[in-house]
Amino acid sequence: MNTAPLLAHDLPSGAMVAEARVRAILARVYEQGFQSIDGLASLFGVTTQTIRRDVNALCERGLCRRRHGGIDVLPEGENVAYPARRILDRDAKRRIAARVAAAVPEGASLFFGIGTTPEECALALADRSRLRVMTNNLNVALALNRNPGCEIDIAGGRLRNLDCDVIAGEAHGFFARFSVDIGIYGVGGVADDGGLLDFNHDEVRMRTELAHHCRQRFLVLDHSKFGRGATVRGGHITEANRVFTDQPAPPAIAAMLDQAGVKLIVACVAAPSPASPSH
Repeated sequence: MNTAPLLAHDLPSGAMVAEARVRAILARVYEQGFQSIDGLASLFGVTTQTIRRDVNALCERGLCRRRHGGIDVLPEGENVAYPARRILDRDAKRRIAARVAAAVPEGASLFFGIGTTPEECALALADRSRLRVMTNNLNVALALNRNPGCEIDIAGGRLRNLDCDVIAGEAHGFFARFSVDIGIYGVGGVADDGGLLDFNHDEVRMRTELAHHCRQRFLVLDHSKFGRGATVRGGHITEANRVFTDQPAPPAIAAMLDQAGVKLIVACVAAPSPASPSH
């Protein structure tokens, strides 16, 4: 089964409405937790049978789990499927990516790690000239490969099909073969003590290796990662040179970064301009 979210231009009008509703259900579940079938049917003005079909589609894609009478997030300690992560907090990730792109000079050499926020950063840099990129994230490679001025090296090994990345043993040592200007990487979560968390040892090993072989380390993460649980520790937030996020960091984390001399860049939503006074 194809687990990737469908693109609007691939869908007839009725299917576009259904896909938009499925995306809205997914976002609501990850923002608010458990949602009942009856409540969703009332919210969207459709039958419970229609909502059950939507719920089945989300669960079959591995984006949520069924619970009696409704739908809920995946269990704690299990990462959200990549298609869901692409949808969640997308505007925040794009704001982060715009700030990262502004900090990357022409002709830079770059590492990109796994995850949806590094992918958004690659998309923001897709038209930049003379980049040299090394990555184990195929989504990043696909975002950049249409640019003839971008040179791309990809890690070899076993592909994680849904995530479109390579983290297994064959890929170990890939980043150690290079020395680059900037490493752009995400993380599964940040503990209250600033420790970086991911969901398996291979993810941590690849991220740690990436961070050890670049001159500047750009950690990119949206606000949901602060305090989020994951099972494998590796690294600390203060080891980055710059941390890019979309909302102010928790005070204790912000204090750690300030004390360590790490630059915190917050890509907040711009406040609307005040209306001009009428004359």
